[in-house]
Amino acid sequence: MSYDEAVSDPVRLLLVDDDPLVRAGLASMLAGAPELQLVGQAADGRQAIDAVRELRPDVVLMDIGMPVLDGVAATAELRGQAEVLILTTFGSDEHLLRALRAGAAGYLLKDAAPAEIVAAVLKVAAGESVLSPQSTRQLMDYVGESDATLRRTAARAALDGLTERELDVVLAVAEGKSNAEVATALDLGVATVKTHLTNALGKLQVTNRVQLAILAHDAGLV
Repeated sequence: MSYDEAVSDPVRLLLVDDDPLVRAGLASMLAGAPELQLVGQAADGRQAIDAVRELRPDVVLMDIGMPVLDGVAATAELRGQAEVLILTTFGSDEHLLRALRAGAAGYLLKDAAPAEIVAAVLKVAAGESVLSPQSTRQLMDYVGESDATLRRTAARAALDGLTERELDVVLAVAEGKSNAEVATALDLGVATVKTHLTNALGKLQVTNRVQLAILAHDAGLV
């Protein structure tokens, strides 16, 4: 179930972190947000996968460095079952890119303000993508690396499979626009934008807006 402004039901959230004190602190903080419902907690990636199947959360707030199964591996296994927002102390390029490639819809560092975390959960539940300012800079650095020519060729070949309108939507999403903003910019209904976006995700075999943005940047179109 995705979160929509027209739906009053709170976003169902699963909290995953191997540190019980961190979990307790986050749970206490998130309890003050009426838009969210904390449906469960897990201490490692394997527990998270089992909990998602049992509890059906909308969003998983996932740490990376955990025993048994780390957050990146768990994210990859959860594709299509729940949106994953990474919340971690790891700010390196390697962890960021691994998480995004695994299908994470967002990536925040644990020093983010409580209001920023709540807002990020709501955006991810609504189908948006969220990156911390540090992560955005790292992602742009990745786009500018030396193998850009190979990536550009591959990305343009993939995007060639889209219709003109689907490509318009992808490029608008890559600029950071929400579905409502895309609809306004392209003079479309929000439902139509969502349809084009869903079709583009399927054709490109990616799972979220961050990966669409990476493709658009790789192709040199934004």
